[in-house]
Amino acid sequence: MKRKVVAILVILVFYSCASSALWAQRKALRVCADPDYLPYSDRSGAGFENKIASAVASALGETVEYTWESTRRPGGFSEFLSRTLDASRCDVVINIPYGSREELTTQPYYVSSYVFVFKKSKNYNINNMDSPTLKQAKIGFESDTPAEDSLKMRGLLERAVAFDVGSPGGGSPAQLLDAVEKGQIDVLITWQPAIGAFLSTHSGLEVVAVPNERAMGPPEQFAFPMSMGVREGDAALQKQLNDVIAKHQAELTSILTQHGVKLYTPRDPNAP
Repeated sequence: MKRKVVAILVILVFYSCASSALWAQRKALRVCADPDYLPYSDRSGAGFENKIASAVASALGETVEYTWESTRRPGGFSEFLSRTLDASRCDVVINIPYGSREELTTQPYYVSSYVFVFKKSKNYNINNMDSPTLKQAKIGFESDTPAEDSLKMRGLLERAVAFDVGSPGGGSPAQLLDAVEKGQIDVLITWQPAIGAFLSTHSGLEVVAVPNERAMGPPEQFAFPMSMGVREGDAALQKQLNDVIAKHQAELTSILTQHGVKLYTPRDPNAP
């Protein structure tokens, strides 16, 4: 009788371990993402955030489970975080500025910049926000970005054209490049990762990084380190993601560059 009981216990322990192992194999990295906002992410998995999520999940031995929610509804990205990450419907966002006050962020895994975009045929000499050419050019910019604030400080906002691709009903960032090609604007100021994937079909365009400046007194920031974000208090997942970034940085960088994301080292605005 004792042998039979022991045998049953062994079988139960075996199946319990097997079930635990199976559960571990099925454990998912729960990612909050936009279902229709390329080049960042979409349901088909074509965006660079999708590819980064897959690489991170693979490094953790997990699968990716998405919570889809538009980042372009009223309230923007902050409201997106409220409806998803903060509501515990998912556990990580793949692309958020390092040190964000809204969430707990990982170490940065890339740094990119806002850029000037214009036709090469124009031969513009534009290398900062105070370049004389900008006073004569028709400038396009994305609303609610550092570019808008910078143009306003210089009295250039009234002549500029605002684009709202990140707002409800906004189209593809590719339309920003189309506006330059069609001559609707002379110079575009935008976040490079938003357009990088589309630049291969716009070989006639020049792209120049907007440097961080102090020309107007207070610092103007155009280059930003980007991280992954988790809920406040989720230090365990933050550590796991930091470990993945440290061990797989080369792979993450390769994914970004394959999707046209240009990596920049910001110039020190205090440097001579």
